[in-house]
Amino acid sequence: MGKVDKMKLVEAMNVKKENPKFGVGDTVRVMTKIPEGDKIRLHPVEGVVIARRDAGIKSVFTVRKVSFGEGAERVFPLYSPNIERIEVVRRGKVKRAKLYYLRQKVGKRATKIEEDKTEKLAQLAQRRADKKAAMPVEKTEEKKAEKKAEKKDK
Repeated sequence: MGKVDKMKLVEAMNVKKENPKFGVGDTVRVMTKIPEGDKIRLHPVEGVVIARRDAGIKSVFTVRKVSFGEGAERVFPLYSPNIERIEVVRRGKVKRAKLYYLRQKVGKRATKIEEDKTEKLAQLAQRRADKKAAMPVEKTEEKKAEKKAEKKDK
């Protein structure tokens, strides 16, 4: 077994951690473990993902957070044991792979990214389909007949 094979084996064992699918432009909340004495505290970091590099176990993503008018960026290794979980707060719709131009933006412009509504629309369509399936067929036929009668009366 060569050196490269051993590295791939170790990488495959550690990459098994489940993370949600997120990309550049998404607003995420990263819960990081911070040791305080003998206890471990979870510290949330919420911000926009401005960069992501996928490289197996060495994958990293950069989160930019604007706090009290001051921008702060933090680079997280995706498979770090210090990350408890990653929550996607909002999906963003962007046309670039890296959002470094947000560093020059101040205030609301620094976080203004168009929201990706494809998932919300799919969920809404699913709910409507479920409602329609739950409604008895007889009632829908009766409603159609009532509407036709109303149109004839007018």
